[in-house]
Amino acid sequence: MKPVGIVRTTRTEGPGYFATFLERKAVPSTMLAMDAGDAVPKDPRGFSGLVFMGGPMSVNDDLPWIAPVLALIRSAARDDIPTLGHCLGGQLISKAFGGVVARNRVAEIGWGDVQVEDNGVARQWFGDSAGFESFHWHGETFTIPPGATRVLSNAHCANQGFALGKHLGLQCHVEMTEEMVQTWCRDGAGEIEQGRASPGVQPVQEIGRDLSGRLERLHQVANRVYERWVEGLSR
Repeated sequence: MKPVGIVRTTRTEGPGYFATFLERKAVPSTMLAMDAGDAVPKDPRGFSGLVFMGGPMSVNDDLPWIAPVLALIRSAARDDIPTLGHCLGGQLISKAFGGVVARNRVAEIGWGDVQVEDNGVARQWFGDSAGFESFHWHGETFTIPPGATRVLSNAHCANQGFALGKHLGLQCHVEMTEEMVQTWCRDGAGEIEQGRASPGVQPVQEIGRDLSGRLERLHQVANRVYERWVEGLSR
């Protein structure tokens, strides 16, 4: 099988639990690290699928890799190669497919419930679940691109996820590990403090409460989503 290409934009926002899932399934992968100066591939056909991780930047920033990544996503869609986006990654897929990324009405940092939409597409990805607690760290959000279906929402951000065929864009983070949560809280302490008035921002103490249990439950959701996604990989 061709490898899954994992696009990383910053060192601390790697694939996390997604990498663990791929290892368990014996699915090969390769890292495309924008933060280390890796080139954006022009042809997606060397990959069985493409996954885009989070990052602190905006997809609307004038960064040299953003336009090539958007072109790569569009090429992957034309070649029937599935894409999966986490937070910034979901925003990149939305923009590539004709959506708009803009400031969310409130910042979201920490744990928060998301609801699974009551439609057939959402059920394909999330089964019979009515919702789950996910991890969040974002200040912007995407619109649902033309032809896609909203699959997740919550009180602070109407568009938490969309699907279009084999492609899935998530605003929330289902890929989190304990190390990632701890690192983000340490590195982002100032951002948490700055946003403490936001109803969507939790203090570090709450983020860390029952961390292992929360992550175990989140990984059960991630298993379902990732299992569905790898079914569409190009062989």
